[in-house]
This record gives sequence, structure tokens and C-alpha cells, in this order.
Amino acid sequence: MSKKAAEHHHKAAEHHEHAARHHREAAKHHEGGRHESAGHHAHLAHGHHTHASHHAGEASKAHVEDHGSAKSANA
Repeated sequence: MSKKAAEHHHKAAEHHEHAARHHREAAKHHEGGRHESAGHHAHLAHGHHTHASHHAGEASKAHVEDHGSAKSANA
């Protein structure tokens, strides 16, 4: 795997971890009736998820650049 692809996989994982942390915080605030804080953390979680998806896509592109698509490999 190229260094570029690996870096994007690591970034995607980091953003997923941050999203999970914010989801846990959102749940805790929601259970405590602090809905504004829950919404804030849910919004932050969504942002991290969006960034993770971007990095996953970039990792996939880097993989195709290095090795070609799975479709062309099987043709």
C-alpha cells in the first residue's frame, strides 16, 4: 500500500474515533436532558464522519492509482 493511501486510512480511522467520542457525549447529554449540548456533539460527530468518508475515498483513489481497479485486475 502506498504511503499516501496508508495516511488516508489512518486519517479516516482517527475521524471515526473522534465521531464515536462525540456520539457518546451526545448520548450522555441527551440522557441528562441537556439537548442543546447533545445537538452540539451530534453535529461535531457528523463533521468527523464526513471527514472520515472523504479520507476513505482518497485512500481508495490512491489504491487504484497504485494498483488499478479491482475490475481491471479481474478482466
